[in-house]
Amino acid sequence: MNAPDVALPVPVVLVDDHHMFRTGVRASLDERVTVVGEAADVDQAIAVVREKRPPVVLLDVHLPGGTGGGGAEVVRQCADLLGGTRFLALSVSDAAEDVVAVIRAGARGYVTKNISASDLSAAVVQVAGGDAVFSPRLAGFVLDAFGTAAGEVSVADDELDRLSKREQEVMRLIARGYSYREVAGELFISIKTVETHVSAVLRKLQLSSRYELTRWAAARHIL
Repeated sequence: MNAPDVALPVPVVLVDDHHMFRTGVRASLDERVTVVGEAADVDQAIAVVREKRPPVVLLDVHLPGGTGGGGAEVVRQCADLLGGTRFLALSVSDAAEDVVAVIRAGARGYVTKNISASDLSAAVVQVAGGDAVFSPRLAGFVLDAFGTAAGEVSVADDELDRLSKREQEVMRLIARGYSYREVAGELFISIKTVETHVSAVLRKLQLSSRYELTRWAAARHIL
């Protein structure tokens, strides 16, 4: 889903120390995104981001150069640009310390490199529009590090009451990052039934994607 009021294609700077990976990402991004600059280390990244000032920077968290701070260092060194430039971490790592470090530095989201090309393009557009985007399995790290204490955000009974018991079970698993196949195996139902339940959950909660569902569930401490 495209975020509102975002001019397409979204200009992006791509930062990763592996040339072949950058080439693959650039070729995979769809017509909603255009790569306007690339960098392979911390120092190059800071220079290119400051020169291009793109709406979104796709940033690996493990980068050579600088003082050894990797992607988080890039974000910190460009903190004065954060109003107009947003950083989306794209990493093979799903370690809590990597997620927390780059988000604490100021990044707007974190997705892992097993994300599909279409979902990555959608994530770029969402971040450009002001959304925070996380791979579902990482939402818990972010909630633990930055969320309010359990109970401070109450779950609106009428929101959950819209969902059947089975829809609530499916919702929690999908929000945690389970695939449709994994949900089907966990609940002993068919993949088609999972798809039906997910469609119903998104419709009833007036959400548009599993990313939004993860944020909705994390904000209410029901992951």
